[in-house]
Amino acid sequence: MSPSSEAFVELKNRGILRTKNIVGELGEYYAVDFYTKNPKLPGLSMAPPTVKNIDALSRNGEIYSIKTITSRKGTTGSFWDPESIKNNEKKFDYLLIVILDDEYALDLILELSWEDFFKYKKYNKRMNNYNISVTKKLILAVKTVFDKEGI
Repeated sequence: MSPSSEAFVELKNRGILRTKNIVGELGEYYAVDFYTKNPKLPGLSMAPPTVKNIDALSRNGEIYSIKTITSRKGTTGSFWDPESIKNNEKKFDYLLIVILDDEYALDLILELSWEDFFKYKKYNKRMNNYNISVTKKLILAVKTVFDKEGI
């Protein structure tokens, strides 16, 4: 989707897209929208796009990082500042992994606590960062907030 396309402009006008990271922005939008509309979950609001590792905040002040991928077997984007992560310096309270289907609709939302993140993170030596690989084991081990297949 080109930044000058009608679809991109319309999504930007609706406040769904704020940057050119279309997949990431869609995932953040879906997560915040789902959490806000579900009375059993804390309402979330978007953090400014320039804040590192923080994508949303709860009404209670909890910090959420949101990573979006397009497959149940994908790997999240990077978590930078590897030294502080290695030293278990908490960067966020929760990590939401949003998985989109082939049509970019919401497929799955996983919620990991910092402890879950710390347990499942993988170090990428070449890139000097961390990421999370989504596996069946991970999906079964962490909290599933939304599952299209479970509807």
